[in-house]
Amino acid sequence: MMEKATFAAGCFWGVEDKFSRVRGVTSTKVGYTGGSMGDPGYYDVATGKTGHAESIEIIFDPEIISYEELLEVFWSIHDPTTKDKQGPDIGTQYRSAIFYHDEKQKKAALNSKKEQEDSKRYGSSIKTEIVPASVFYPAEEYHQKYFEKLRSR
Repeated sequence: MMEKATFAAGCFWGVEDKFSRVRGVTSTKVGYTGGSMGDPGYYDVATGKTGHAESIEIIFDPEIISYEELLEVFWSIHDPTTKDKQGPDIGTQYRSAIFYHDEKQKKAALNSKKEQEDSKRYGSSIKTEIVPASVFYPAEEYHQKYFEKLRSR
Protein backbone atom coordinates (compact mmCIF):
# COMPACT_ATOMS: atom_id res chain seq x y z
CA MET A 1 0.00 0.00 0.00
CA MET A 2 1.38 3.37 -1.03
CA GLU A 3 1.96 6.17 1.48
CA LYS A 4 2.07 9.96 1.22
CA ALA A 5 4.69 12.47 2.38
CA THR A 6 4.55 16.26 2.09
CA PHE A 7 7.54 18.58 2.36
CA ALA A 8 8.47 22.20 1.72
CA ALA A 9 12.12 23.04 1.06
CA GLY A 10 12.22 26.17 -1.08
CA CYS A 11 11.22 26.47 -4.72
CA PHE A 12 9.19 23.38 -5.51
CA TRP A 13 10.70 22.85 -8.97
CA GLY A 14 14.06 21.67 -7.66
CA VAL A 15 12.55 19.80 -4.73
CA GLU A 16 10.30 17.83 -7.06
CA ASP A 17 13.16 17.11 -9.43
CA LYS A 18 15.24 15.63 -6.60
CA PHE A 19 12.46 13.51 -5.09
CA SER A 20 11.18 12.26 -8.45
CA ARG A 21 14.55 10.54 -8.98
CA VAL A 22 14.44 8.65 -5.67
CA ARG A 23 13.87 4.90 -5.97
CA GLY A 24 10.55 4.01 -4.37
CA VAL A 25 8.90 7.37 -5.09
CA THR A 26 6.05 6.51 -7.43
CA SER A 27 4.70 10.01 -8.08
CA THR A 28 5.23 13.64 -7.17
CA LYS A 29 3.04 16.70 -7.38
CA VAL A 30 3.94 20.31 -6.57
CA GLY A 31 1.50 22.64 -4.91
CA TYR A 32 0.67 24.81 -1.97
CA THR A 33 -0.15 23.89 1.63
CA GLY A 34 0.08 25.17 5.16
CA GLY A 35 -1.84 28.39 4.68
CA SER A 36 -5.30 29.83 5.13
CA MET A 37 -6.44 30.74 1.62
CA GLY A 38 -8.60 28.21 -0.20
CA ASP A 39 -7.51 27.12 -3.68
CA PRO A 40 -4.60 29.55 -4.10
CA GLY A 41 -2.71 30.07 -7.34
CA TYR A 42 0.98 30.78 -7.85
CA TYR A 43 0.55 34.55 -7.88
CA ASP A 44 -1.52 34.44 -4.68
CA VAL A 45 1.16 32.42 -2.88
CA ALA A 46 3.93 34.66 -4.26
CA THR A 47 2.49 37.61 -2.31
CA GLY A 48 3.44 35.86 0.94
CA LYS A 49 -0.02 36.67 2.32
CA THR A 50 -1.69 33.25 1.97
CA GLY A 51 0.45 31.45 4.53
CA HIS A 52 1.03 28.62 2.05
CA ALA A 53 4.43 27.12 1.29
CA GLU A 54 5.55 25.87 -2.10
CA SER A 55 5.41 22.15 -1.35
CA ILE A 56 5.68 18.71 -2.81
CA GLU A 57 3.33 15.81 -2.28
CA ILE A 58 5.07 12.48 -2.67
CA ILE A 59 3.50 9.07 -3.10
CA PHE A 60 5.97 6.36 -2.17
CA ASP A 61 6.20 2.62 -1.73
CA PRO A 62 7.26 1.89 1.87
CA GLU A 63 8.38 -1.58 0.75
CA ILE A 64 11.13 0.14 -1.27
CA ILE A 65 11.86 3.36 0.64
CA SER A 66 10.95 4.31 4.19
CA TYR A 67 9.60 7.64 5.38
CA GLU A 68 12.81 8.00 7.39
CA GLU A 69 14.85 7.65 4.19
CA LEU A 70 12.71 10.33 2.55
CA LEU A 71 13.49 12.58 5.51
CA GLU A 72 17.21 12.03 4.85
CA VAL A 73 16.69 13.20 1.26
CA PHE A 74 14.71 16.20 2.54
CA TRP A 75 17.54 17.33 4.84
CA SER A 76 20.16 16.83 2.13
CA ILE A 77 18.57 18.99 -0.57
CA HIS A 78 18.12 22.33 1.21
CA ASP A 79 19.36 24.56 4.01
CA PRO A 80 17.01 24.08 6.97
CA THR A 81 18.71 26.82 9.00
CA THR A 82 17.30 29.76 7.06
CA LYS A 83 13.88 31.09 7.99
CA ASP A 84 11.64 31.76 4.99
CA LYS A 85 14.53 31.61 2.53
CA GLN A 86 16.30 29.18 0.22
CA GLY A 87 19.09 30.54 -1.94
CA PRO A 88 17.86 33.67 -3.71
CA ASP A 89 14.20 32.90 -2.94
CA ILE A 90 12.86 34.83 0.05
CA GLY A 91 9.41 34.70 1.63
CA THR A 92 7.24 32.48 3.81
CA GLN A 93 6.33 30.42 0.74
CA TYR A 94 9.95 29.17 0.64
CA ARG A 95 10.10 27.99 4.25
CA SER A 96 11.37 24.60 5.33
CA ALA A 97 8.55 22.39 6.59
CA ILE A 98 7.57 18.80 7.14
CA PHE A 99 3.81 18.27 6.93
CA TYR A 100 3.10 14.97 8.67
CA HIS A 101 0.10 12.79 7.83
CA ASP A 102 -0.08 10.68 10.99
CA GLU A 103 1.50 10.23 14.41
CA LYS A 104 4.12 7.82 13.05
CA GLN A 105 5.34 10.44 10.56
CA LYS A 106 5.26 13.13 13.27
CA LYS A 107 7.45 11.03 15.57
CA ALA A 108 9.86 10.18 12.73
CA ALA A 109 10.09 13.85 11.69
CA LEU A 110 10.75 15.05 15.26
CA ASN A 111 13.40 12.35 15.78
CA SER A 112 15.01 13.15 12.45
CA LYS A 113 15.14 16.88 13.22
CA LYS A 114 16.72 16.16 16.61
CA GLU A 115 19.33 13.93 14.96
CA GLN A 116 20.15 16.72 12.51
CA GLU A 117 20.45 19.25 15.33
CA ASP A 118 22.55 16.89 17.45
CA SER A 119 24.91 16.22 14.54
CA LYS A 120 25.85 19.93 14.46
CA ARG A 121 26.07 19.42 10.69
CA TYR A 122 24.67 22.85 9.94
CA GLY A 123 26.45 25.06 12.47
CA SER A 124 23.20 26.92 13.10
CA SER A 125 19.80 26.06 14.53
CA ILE A 126 17.28 24.33 12.30
CA LYS A 127 14.21 26.41 11.46
CA THR A 128 12.19 23.60 9.85
CA GLU A 129 8.55 23.51 10.94
CA ILE A 130 6.98 20.16 11.73
CA VAL A 131 3.22 20.58 11.44
CA PRO A 132 0.13 18.52 10.60
CA ALA A 133 -0.62 18.18 6.90
CA SER A 134 -3.57 20.23 5.74
CA VAL A 135 -5.26 20.61 2.37
CA PHE A 136 -2.76 20.32 -0.47
CA TYR A 137 -3.65 22.46 -3.48
CA PRO A 138 -1.90 21.28 -6.65
CA ALA A 139 -0.01 24.00 -8.49
CA GLU A 140 -0.82 24.96 -12.05
CA GLU A 141 0.09 22.38 -14.69
CA TYR A 142 3.07 24.36 -16.02
CA HIS A 143 4.76 23.94 -12.61
CA GLN A 144 4.38 20.15 -12.57
CA LYS A 145 7.60 18.30 -13.52
CA TYR A 146 9.01 21.69 -14.52
CA PHE A 147 12.66 20.65 -14.87
CA GLU A 148 11.68 17.48 -16.68
CA LYS A 149 9.81 19.62 -19.22
CA LEU A 150 12.86 21.87 -19.64
CA ARG A 151 15.14 18.87 -20.26
CA SER A 152 12.83 17.48 -22.92
CA ARG A 153 12.82 20.66 -25.02
